[in-house]
This record gives sequence, structure tokens and C-alpha cells, in this order.
Amino acid sequence: MDKIVTAHDIFPHIRIVLGMVVGLGVTRLLSGVARIVQHPKQYRVYSVHLAWVLVALLMLVHFWWWEFGLFKIEHWTFGTYLFLIGYAIVLFLICAMLFPDSMDGYRNYEEYFYSRRMWFFGLLALTYILDVVDTLLKGEAHFAQFGHEYVFRTPVLIVLSVVAVLTGNRRFHAIFVLGTLVYQTTWILRLFNTIG
Repeated sequence: MDKIVTAHDIFPHIRIVLGMVVGLGVTRLLSGVARIVQHPKQYRVYSVHLAWVLVALLMLVHFWWWEFGLFKIEHWTFGTYLFLIGYAIVLFLICAMLFPDSMDGYRNYEEYFYSRRMWFFGLLALTYILDVVDTLLKGEAHFAQFGHEYVFRTPVLIVLSVVAVLTGNRRFHAIFVLGTLVYQTTWILRLFNTIG
């Protein structure tokens, strides 16, 4: 007699695959920071770039923490699985944009960061869109628990990401990354501090 596979049997398998992709992103960020520490004079660091590194690390850790909410999904499809892997891949690509394989052709991280801002902020905007789909996957009740703040914050973050693609204004970028870092930290502490 064939054993029936339940959603609770599938969930650990999916978390392992997501964990591998998220782990690659964390590795990319930590290796990049380690390279800066090991060779501090090789390329001049840029505070806005490093702040986005912190934001990306926070995004990865938060993604991994909150994807535990997927255990509520009763019926898994390959499409849902593919979507989640795609979301994790986009997060990894953000990390790859922050620390490229080679800095050849760039004098410092500031020059590199602004030359790749279209990719970085385009991917960042995409993560906010994917987050809405991910939140809906966990059910309407799950989506509703975030209230009006979620419905307001998501389009604002998307618009700010689009503005970041279009402008190289250093002041805007500094304010955007600091605001994002503070807001995301408080958002996580207020709404995602415990799972249950």
C-alpha cells in the first residue's frame, strides 16, 4: 500500500532547498565583507553600499525565519514550490549585485554600486512584489494580520526603489538605505518577533 504524502512531509524538503539558496546569499555577503576586512586598501569601501549589505543580510535572515509560516499551506503544487525557489534566487541575486566576482574596471565600491544600481534596485523592487504573493500564499488571514501598514508600505518601497534606479543622488541613496534599515528592523521586531 502506497503511503500518502502530506503537506507536513513536503514542508521540510522545501525548507531545505530554500535554505540552500538563502545560505548561498549569506555566504556571498559574508565572503564580501571578509574580503574587505582581509584587503582593506584594495578597494575603498562606501558606507551606503555597506548599509545595503546589512539590509540584504536582514532580508535573508527574515525570509528564512518567516518562511516557517509555509507550514500552514495544505496543498502544495509545483508552481508554489517554483515561486518560492524563484523568490530565494532573487534574494541571492541581490547579494551577488552587492559583491561581484570581480571588481576589475572599478576603482571602488561606490563607483561599482552606482553602475549597477538599475539591477540592484530593480531586483529589490521585485522582492517587494514577490513578498505580496508570498504573503497571500500563506492565506488571506495571514495577509490581513498586517493591516493597512503592509498595503501602504509595499508600494512606497517599490516607488522608492524605482527612484533609486533613476537617480545617482548620493543624499537620496543614504536616506533611503538608512530609512529602510531602521524601518525593516522595527517591522520585524513588531510583527515577526515570534512564530505562532
